[in-house]
Amino acid sequence: MSEAMVNVVADIGGTNIRLGISDQQGNISELEVFQCNDFASLADVLKHYFSEKSISGKSVNACLAIACPVENDLISMTNLPWEFSKSALKATLKLNKLLLINDYTAIAHAVPFLSDEQKVNIGDGKAVADKPIAICGPGTGLGVAHVVPANGHWLSLGGEGGHVDFAPVDEDETRILSYLLSKYPRVSYEQVLSGLGLEQIYQALMFDKGQAPEPYSAKDISERALNESCDMCQQALAQFCKILGSFAGNLALTMAAFGGVYIAGGIVPRFIEYFKSSEFRSRFEAKGRFVEFNKTIPTFVITESQPGIIGASAYLRQHNTEEL
Repeated sequence: MSEAMVNVVADIGGTNIRLGISDQQGNISELEVFQCNDFASLADVLKHYFSEKSISGKSVNACLAIACPVENDLISMTNLPWEFSKSALKATLKLNKLLLINDYTAIAHAVPFLSDEQKVNIGDGKAVADKPIAICGPGTGLGVAHVVPANGHWLSLGGEGGHVDFAPVDEDETRILSYLLSKYPRVSYEQVLSGLGLEQIYQALMFDKGQAPEPYSAKDISERALNESCDMCQQALAQFCKILGSFAGNLALTMAAFGGVYIAGGIVPRFIEYFKSSEFRSRFEAKGRFVEFNKTIPTFVITESQPGIIGASAYLRQHNTEEL
């Protein structure tokens, strides 16, 4: 790669866009965060950043992680009125290379490069090098991705794993499912493992007790659970952690994820100490004849605040290397 080449990476959500410049070792500099609503289009914010960092006129490779489908040339953002053509954006900005990847593809590519300071180990198990890794992230929704080693590189396997059928494993969860089936024709794991999911677990528990639920948000429920001011909120958060353990354990079985199972998303990092003492790990291991199988697989919570940027950088570096 020419010395004049600039690698620009971005993590684009519904509210913020994070932009930075990546070197060949993956170090990120010139990191800036912009409010998406301050700009009429993605091209406008990129032009602003290029001008601010004196990038305009230079040869630029760009990798943009974005929270929406990226398979087609026309990109319509889910939570923003931004619509653009990938080919037109590349031409408008005069980019040497433009790569668009899903936000969970970026997180998947970040995971193999996270240090011990960017993640927290939950329970036993030890990661095996060059083995499949699974990631799930309760947040606004439930993101799922996998990353597997392939010919000296990492290959991300996307999908919609958060939308598989919710499978209760005890009577409490059966009652939660029954409550949700009164609202929906089908219940996926995202309906219980997300911000809305935590709210719906709380509502289901209140319904089961014959009580009217308070209009609590997921944040309200977790705060009241952690400060022990609401018994039903405590039960809801405990149940959330148990269900997440069962789901993460399923991912471990599906991919033989001996590289580890990682919890991403904005919810769990808010209560790491609580999570450590929850039943998450025991549920992760509770797989019948395959208890010993899952016991060997480690689980982590990602605490790094910018995994999307790290992953976009890793994806771009790998893509550059593959073309050499």
